[in-house]
Amino acid sequence: MADELFDVERAAPDGGSEPRTDRGAIVLRLYVQPGAGRGAVTGRRGDALHVRVAPPPVDGRANDAVVELIADVLHVARSRIELVGGERSRQKRLRVSDVDPEEVRRLLDEAVTEAGGGRTGRERGAHRRR
Repeated sequence: MADELFDVERAAPDGGSEPRTDRGAIVLRLYVQPGAGRGAVTGRRGDALHVRVAPPPVDGRANDAVVELIADVLHVARSRIELVGGERSRQKRLRVSDVDPEEVRRLLDEAVTEAGGGRTGRERGAHRRR
Protein backbone atom coordinates (compact mmCIF):
# COMPACT_ATOMS: atom_id res chain seq x y z
CA MET A 1 0.00 0.00 0.00
CA ALA A 2 2.78 2.48 0.89
CA ASP A 3 4.73 1.73 -2.30
CA GLU A 4 3.16 4.66 -4.15
CA LEU A 5 3.91 7.17 -1.38
CA PHE A 6 7.65 7.46 -1.94
CA ASP A 7 10.49 6.96 -4.39
CA VAL A 8 13.69 5.13 -3.46
CA GLU A 9 17.13 6.61 -3.99
CA ARG A 10 19.81 3.99 -3.60
CA ALA A 11 23.21 5.05 -2.29
CA ALA A 12 26.35 3.80 -3.96
CA PRO A 13 28.99 2.46 -1.54
CA ASP A 14 32.26 4.41 -1.47
CA GLY A 15 31.08 6.67 -4.28
CA GLY A 16 31.21 3.77 -6.76
CA SER A 17 28.73 2.95 -9.46
CA GLU A 18 27.30 -0.18 -7.80
CA PRO A 19 24.23 0.65 -5.69
CA ARG A 20 23.84 -0.67 -2.18
CA THR A 21 20.89 -2.95 -1.75
CA ASP A 22 19.99 -2.34 1.88
CA ARG A 23 19.90 1.34 2.84
CA GLY A 24 19.61 4.55 0.94
CA ALA A 25 17.19 7.44 0.90
CA ILE A 26 13.55 7.86 0.07
CA VAL A 27 11.64 10.88 -1.17
CA LEU A 28 8.26 10.87 0.54
CA ARG A 29 5.31 12.70 -1.00
CA LEU A 30 3.02 14.49 1.46
CA TYR A 31 -0.19 16.45 1.42
CA VAL A 32 -0.12 18.72 4.48
CA GLN A 33 -3.04 20.30 6.28
CA PRO A 34 -1.63 23.02 8.56
CA GLY A 35 -3.51 24.62 11.44
CA ALA A 36 -5.16 21.37 12.52
CA GLY A 37 -5.91 20.59 16.16
CA ARG A 38 -3.00 18.20 16.48
CA GLY A 39 -0.38 16.54 14.32
CA ALA A 40 -1.27 13.16 12.87
CA VAL A 41 -1.17 10.94 9.82
CA THR A 42 -4.73 10.88 8.52
CA GLY A 43 -4.38 8.52 5.56
CA ARG A 44 -3.61 8.88 1.88
CA ARG A 45 -4.46 11.50 -0.67
CA GLY A 46 -3.76 10.15 -4.11
CA ASP A 47 -0.07 9.22 -4.22
CA ALA A 48 0.76 11.23 -1.09
CA LEU A 49 0.62 10.66 2.64
CA HIS A 50 -2.01 13.00 4.13
CA VAL A 51 -0.85 14.58 7.38
CA ARG A 52 -2.17 17.28 9.69
CA VAL A 53 -0.02 19.56 11.80
CA ALA A 54 -1.07 22.04 14.46
CA PRO A 55 1.06 25.10 13.58
CA PRO A 56 -0.12 27.46 10.87
CA PRO A 57 2.03 27.96 7.76
CA VAL A 58 3.85 30.97 9.21
CA ASP A 59 7.64 31.37 9.37
CA GLY A 60 8.21 27.71 8.48
CA ARG A 61 6.54 26.42 11.65
CA ALA A 62 4.23 24.03 9.77
CA ASN A 63 7.21 22.66 7.80
CA ASP A 64 9.11 22.08 11.05
CA ALA A 65 6.10 20.27 12.49
CA VAL A 66 5.86 18.08 9.38
CA VAL A 67 9.51 17.07 9.71
CA GLU A 68 9.02 16.26 13.39
CA LEU A 69 5.89 14.20 12.70
CA ILE A 70 7.57 12.17 9.94
CA ALA A 71 10.65 11.65 12.13
CA ASP A 72 8.36 10.20 14.81
CA VAL A 73 6.44 8.00 12.36
CA LEU A 74 9.61 6.61 10.75
CA HIS A 75 11.65 6.45 13.98
CA VAL A 76 14.52 8.51 12.56
CA ALA A 77 16.42 11.58 13.71
CA ARG A 78 15.14 14.91 12.40
CA SER A 79 18.61 15.56 11.00
CA ARG A 80 18.05 12.75 8.46
CA ILE A 81 15.02 14.53 6.96
CA GLU A 82 15.27 17.33 4.43
CA LEU A 83 12.47 19.29 2.77
CA VAL A 84 13.28 19.06 -0.95
CA GLY A 85 10.09 20.39 -2.47
CA GLY A 86 6.95 22.33 -1.63
CA GLU A 87 8.26 24.73 0.99
CA ARG A 88 5.23 27.00 0.48
CA SER A 89 2.77 24.39 -0.77
CA ARG A 90 0.52 21.79 0.79
CA GLN A 91 2.17 19.23 -1.51
CA LYS A 92 5.62 18.57 -0.09
CA ARG A 93 8.49 16.19 -0.71
CA LEU A 94 10.76 15.08 2.12
CA ARG A 95 14.04 13.26 1.58
CA VAL A 96 14.77 10.80 4.38
CA SER A 97 18.32 9.49 4.30
CA ASP A 98 19.89 6.27 5.56
CA VAL A 99 16.68 4.25 5.77
CA ASP A 100 15.62 0.78 4.76
CA PRO A 101 12.79 1.17 2.20
CA GLU A 102 11.12 -2.04 3.40
CA GLU A 103 11.01 -0.72 6.97
CA VAL A 104 9.61 2.59 5.70
CA ARG A 105 6.89 0.70 3.80
CA ARG A 106 5.96 -1.21 6.95
CA LEU A 107 5.87 1.91 9.13
CA LEU A 108 3.83 3.91 6.61
CA ASP A 109 1.37 1.04 6.11
CA GLU A 110 0.99 0.90 9.89
CA ALA A 111 0.44 4.66 10.16
CA VAL A 112 -2.12 4.69 7.32
CA THR A 113 -3.96 1.69 8.78
CA GLU A 114 -4.09 3.31 12.23
CA ALA A 115 -5.46 6.46 10.58
CA GLY A 116 -8.51 4.53 9.47
CA GLY A 117 -8.03 2.57 6.32
CA GLY A 118 -5.92 4.86 4.26
CA ARG A 119 -8.32 7.17 2.45
CA THR A 120 -9.05 10.73 3.45
CA GLY A 121 -12.54 12.05 4.01
CA ARG A 122 -12.53 13.74 0.62
CA GLU A 123 -11.85 10.41 -1.10
CA ARG A 124 -14.35 8.49 1.06
CA GLY A 125 -17.05 11.10 0.54
CA ALA A 126 -16.50 11.65 -3.17
CA HIS A 127 -19.60 9.67 -4.07
CA ARG A 128 -21.93 11.71 -1.83
CA ARG A 129 -24.28 14.28 -3.25
CA ARG A 130 -23.83 17.84 -2.14
